[in-house]
Amino acid sequence: MGYRKKLIEVALPLDAISRAGKREKSIRHGHPSTLHLWWARRPLAAARAVLWASLVDDPSAHPDPDRFPTEEDEKLERKRLFGILERLVVWENSNDTEVLEEARAEIENSFLQREREREREREREQTFRTSCPRPFLRGRDDSSGGATSRPAVLWR
Repeated sequence: MGYRKKLIEVALPLDAISRAGKREKSIRHGHPSTLHLWWARRPLAAARAVLWASLVDDPSAHPDPDRFPTEEDEKLERKRLFGILERLVVWENSNDTEVLEEARAEIENSFLQREREREREREREQTFRTSCPRPFLRGRDDSSGGATSRPAVLWR
């Protein structure tokens, strides 16, 4: 089980995030920033983008090589993920259940893929443990106070 890159490590639609952040700074009604004008306001669009992209796997990191066999397939999947992200960063979509459910589904999909990969790894380890003999199990040598160890006997 190796390291799997997240979407934020490979690419982000920076133009869309910047546009949404710029627009969000100019909203004067219904936005948390209208409570008090801070000298260095940080757009929530950038925060939403960074958080979501750090939770979603990049298509190039998919464990099944047949899922995205070519770079073109990876680019198409990345474009689909960018579409979700571009809709997610828009302030008006903050309460849009359809957009939020789509974003949650992608996070859950990444999480479940990782869990399935871990389960397969556990099964491989268990198979290895039960099928391979371990000739040098640690045993106690009572004649020397138990301080030394000797190879365990495989037959009994």
